[in-house]
Amino acid sequence: MAPAGAWRNWAGNQRAVAGAVVRPSSTDEVAEAVRAAAAAGTTIKPVGSSHSFTAAAATSGVRMELPRLTGLVRVDRASAQVSVLAGTPLAVLNRELAAHGLALPNLGDVDVQTISGALATGTHGTGAGYGCLSTFVEELELVTGTGDVVRCSEKERPDVFAAARVGIGAVGIVTEVTLRCVEAFILHADERPAPLADVLARVDEHVAANDHFEFYWMPYTERTLTKANNRAVADSAPRSRFATWFNDDLLENTVIGAVCRLCRAVPPLTPTLLRTTARFFPRRGYTERSDVVFTSPRRVRFLEMEYGVPRAALPDAFAGLRRVIESLPVKVALPVEVRFTAADDIWLSHGYGRDNAYVAIHQFVGMPFAEYFRGFEAVCGPLGGRPHWGKLHYRDAASLASAYPRFGDFLAVRDRLDPARVLANGYTRQVLGT
Repeated sequence: MAPAGAWRNWAGNQRAVAGAVVRPSSTDEVAEAVRAAAAAGTTIKPVGSSHSFTAAAATSGVRMELPRLTGLVRVDRASAQVSVLAGTPLAVLNRELAAHGLALPNLGDVDVQTISGALATGTHGTGAGYGCLSTFVEELELVTGTGDVVRCSEKERPDVFAAARVGIGAVGIVTEVTLRCVEAFILHADERPAPLADVLARVDEHVAANDHFEFYWMPYTERTLTKANNRAVADSAPRSRFATWFNDDLLENTVIGAVCRLCRAVPPLTPTLLRTTARFFPRRGYTERSDVVFTSPRRVRFLEMEYGVPRAALPDAFAGLRRVIESLPVKVALPVEVRFTAADDIWLSHGYGRDNAYVAIHQFVGMPFAEYFRGFEAVCGPLGGRPHWGKLHYRDAASLASAYPRFGDFLAVRDRLDPARVLANGYTRQVLGT
């Protein structure tokens, strides 16, 4: 085992110091490390790219880093299935898939996470026909808390499969994932400003008419930026290098970063600054490889809370959010993002059993956020809201059990696969109990 080391997540709001650090290069080495931790009476926790805002990866026991557990294991073009090692970042996976003429059917808007971390927390994109990324999983290999290596799928250990696809790291350390892919495809992106009232009035129409639809609302304004992505026959309208730099680097990072820093320095200016920024929401259309359209660079550091609510509850959730923002003694410096997903059957997926609308709220680092986040959580709870496992929330096992019909079944699988809680940490104790 390597010497102990300090850890912090991407946003800087979670920190921990591990007693030891291991960097396995195979499933056997993962299993050996788990058994060693169990024998020593300590815990072990894998960490990916540290992009979760919660303490899901924090540990004072053994931290398992995965840079040596990366890459494609096998590619089956006939079935469009690939197997990939758990520590592979999504950005790397996307490029590897493209080289084989394949792609994931949908993605979130960030690609720095490892595939295992993205699955563990229920990472999702947007689109009425798509569940979270875990719905693309065909098979998992994982190491349990007892150090046993198991494989699971719909046919083999289906209960473990239902639990481990969104497992919060609590039922096993995933070492290999088999994914159901599609033929590589091009997306046409259509981004345009629109009045908030019009978007909310026609939101069901927008979601139904597009493969992938979402919108951003700028607080203190009546303006949104809508994003509709649909499959295209050909890459007929590529962006120039200048257009890519202007939007992705200058507008979405440099300018937004400067606005946020000014909001933090002079909070009373925030509404005026956001209203001014919203006037410059761009209208643009272009075509590009699917993963490039789905994902965006994020260099402005922020904290985030995201709640999935039943699709029909979106008007109430959004109205409640506006009331919270209007009542806050502090200012909100970043937009609200609204996305949509299909129902699935994964026990701890936010979309279990229902179509979801997701509302993600953000605050620039260094600005007060707790009252804002707690206020929005109070709105979502009575609506059947489920917090994203990788984003800030204040829920505990007692309140979450009623939000997930198969919560008890998940705990039963956990009891069987990690009876001594070798894979536990403070976060799993918060959201799962013992």
